[in-house]
Amino acid sequence: MSLYDLSFKDTAGNVISMQQFQNRVLLLVNTATKCGLAPQFVDLENLHQSYKDKGLTVIGFPCNQFAGQEPETNETVVNVCQINYGVSFLLSEKIDVNGENTHPVFAFLKDNANSGVLGDAIKWNFTKFLVSADGLTINRYAPTTNPMDIKEDIELFLQKI
Repeated sequence: MSLYDLSFKDTAGNVISMQQFQNRVLLLVNTATKCGLAPQFVDLENLHQSYKDKGLTVIGFPCNQFAGQEPETNETVVNVCQINYGVSFLLSEKIDVNGENTHPVFAFLKDNANSGVLGDAIKWNFTKFLVSADGLTINRYAPTTNPMDIKEDIELFLQKI
């Protein structure tokens, strides 16, 4: 199975096939609007704006599994992200990233990331996964890693498109 065999729903409930992102570099992040790391939305948006025309797609996956820090509904999370952080990149519906209801996209990412341990649980909001355009290389970054600190890796992945 490939990442491109999977899909997710956006905040409006539309099914989004990962296949449409084939041949693009992906930055996939579990997000939460009330998290102390939420200011990272600004840098994620900056990366989105800087590289979207060069082959990068940023997708946020809201998750309420860590201290209830995503109280927004699927209907309101987009507005909160837009108003508070200027977010224009795609957001999924709220998902689980750990446990028996782990979303298939995050199960795949955890099992296939270059992170040392297969299937390693997500520890907190804003864990980041950078996926190469061929979908074969997946780098995992800690929640506290500033999105701008992975800019060099993004540029390396974009050069291979």
